[in-house]
Amino acid sequence: MTDPILSATRLRKSYGPTPALDGADFSIRPGEVVAVMGPSGSGKSTLLHCLAGIVTPDAGRVMYDGRAMSALSDAGRSRLRRGDFGFVFQFGRLAPELTCLENTALPLRLNGVKRKEAERRAVAWLERLEVADVAGKRPGEVSGGQGQRVAVARALVGEPRVVFADEPTGALDSLNGERVMQLLTEAARDTAAAVVLVTHETRVAAYSDREVVVRDGKSCDTERTA
Repeated sequence: MTDPILSATRLRKSYGPTPALDGADFSIRPGEVVAVMGPSGSGKSTLLHCLAGIVTPDAGRVMYDGRAMSALSDAGRSRLRRGDFGFVFQFGRLAPELTCLENTALPLRLNGVKRKEAERRAVAWLERLEVADVAGKRPGEVSGGQGQRVAVARALVGEPRVVFADEPTGALDSLNGERVMQLLTEAARDTAAAVVLVTHETRVAAYSDREVVVRDGKSCDTERTA
């Protein structure tokens, strides 16, 4: 069994007098899908933000690929989020003024890939996510399910090592949500990307290899048996 690519130990984070994390642990290996579950306000989104280097914990340690996240500069953490990490959010967060193709190619363009090559790779991912037909449309001209598939393509186009998916189906109906999860998990496993999946829905968590339940800022790891 491979070592974890990303892990956290005894994370603590408070906002004012309110603790969001109170000693949470986490680990994930390449190619693994781990669902982070818990009720609203349990700390699961804060855990994701700490793992991604967006938020700095008050105590504890986050390790990525053998390096302490705290040892990286702000610029270093930004480079990770542009290259090694991919993100899928509940409402897609596509740039409304760009076409779906331009949105998908954007991470590559920000990393210096030339337009022609970036768009070639973006088209390949749009085809894989079954939305190549909306490449020339803007986000406001496509359905919610199509837009979320474009967001998944954008997250995966740079071949990240870790994908952070925060309630990726929360704004979709059940049919579109199921298809987005099928495509996301299949593509991630094919590329050996680890997926940190924050959700409160058991049907979404069913796509994971195991679950980490967060309650009152603490975590409990549960292996999936079926």
